[in-house]
Formats: sequence, C-alpha cells, structure tokens
Amino acid sequence: MSGWLKIVGLGPGSEAMITPEVTAALQEATDVVGYVPYVNRVAPRDGLVRHGSDNREEIRRAEQALQLALEGHKVVVVSSGDPGVFAMAAAVFEALEVGDAQWRALDIQVLPGISAMLAASASVGAPLGHDFCCINLSDNLKPWALIEKRLRLAAEADFAMAFYNPRSKARPAGFECTLDVLREACGPDRLIIFARAVSTPEESIRVTTLGEATPNMADMRTLVIVGSQQTRLIERAGASLVYTPRSAD
Repeated sequence: MSGWLKIVGLGPGSEAMITPEVTAALQEATDVVGYVPYVNRVAPRDGLVRHGSDNREEIRRAEQALQLALEGHKVVVVSSGDPGVFAMAAAVFEALEVGDAQWRALDIQVLPGISAMLAASASVGAPLGHDFCCINLSDNLKPWALIEKRLRLAAEADFAMAFYNPRSKARPAGFECTLDVLREACGPDRLIIFARAVSTPEESIRVTTLGEATPNMADMRTLVIVGSQQTRLIERAGASLVYTPRSAD
C-alpha cells in the first residue's frame, strides 16, 4: 500500500511552534484534510490538494482521510495544538474502529504538536508545574452535568486545571456556570489565567482571581488555567509570573 496517513498538530498559532517532523510531513503530503482555518494555515503548492470542512464534521473528515490514504494518497490530517488533545487523532481512530476493514492495514502515524495548554502555561511561567487536569468545557459532545461533576471533583482533588473551549456565542452561559462552580469550590482568591491567541500577533494574557474574573474575559480562542491551592504569583516589574511548586504540602 503506497498511501499513508499522518495526523499532525500545527501548534497554537506561530509557525515557529510547528515541529520539524510535522513540517516534513506537510512537504511530502499530496492531500491535507482538516477544519478550514487549520487547512488554511498550510501554504498551497503544486501537487497538494487542501480539503477543508466544517468544525463539526470530524468523523466524516476522518473517513475521507482514511479513504484517500487507501487510494494511495499521502494524507496529512491537521489540527491546531496537539492532535491528541481534543482534536483529530481520536476522531480518526473512532472512524477506523468501525469503518472499512481495509483501513486497518494503512500506515497511520500521530505526530505531536505543542498544545495551547502548554503554550499558555509557558507564557506566564509554570502554573501546570505540579499535578493538573485538562477539561473541554464544550457541551457539544457531552452533557453539562458531566462537565460540572468533573469540575467539582478536580477542585476537590486540588488539581490545577486547564480549560479548552470556554465560551462561544452559541453557549455563553456555560462559562458563567463554570466560574460559579469554581468560586464555590475554590474560593474567590484562587488564581486564574486567561491566555488568548497565544503565540500569535493577537496574543493577550491576563492573570487575575476567580473573584475578579468575568465570563467575557474568555472566548473560543482563549485557554483558561485555574491554579491549585499551591499556585503562586511572583510580582515584579513588567509581567508577573505564575507557577505551581513541584512539591505539595
């Protein structure tokens, strides 16, 4: 079988954060498949076909990529950040598990990328320096009751928490509820970081507390980090630093 499929992460936005391994795969590819804004990050060139689709077509997109590879194409499926973090790697394997049996013989690789979570953490210091968890706040693929349960349990376990997809125009109330749950579970003084469009020219970073946080501080381009009880703020001239010590009391 001459075709192959590589599921790659383009990082959080800056070309400097795309790994050399991913760059090499894109240079060799005959087809790039993904959500339109991510496909548009791949420069057009002779011999490359770009297949962009809507954000909610993950399984159809995965099936298209698998079929193209079966037909002999060299296919790269693109995600932002890391493809294994709320992105296309899981969707491809979901399609693979129930789809055409021939797809299982394909050469399939996942090439990691720098996640928005790690880029956001680095932009302020090391708030994820000790135990942490990561939660997708979108209720498109899971019920809000499950999200709230996980929020409360993560707060009880005193994890630092990283949140993807905090607030969209279609579901603005969800993040307001999230803040209410966290204020109740963690108290108003807990540090919270809003890292928007990290590594792009539109980047903005805000460090505040749960008591001062408001829902409109986040949108779909924002990665939100809430510290644990151990997380500390180092104030200094210029941007302050936030970190969580590697040891716990």
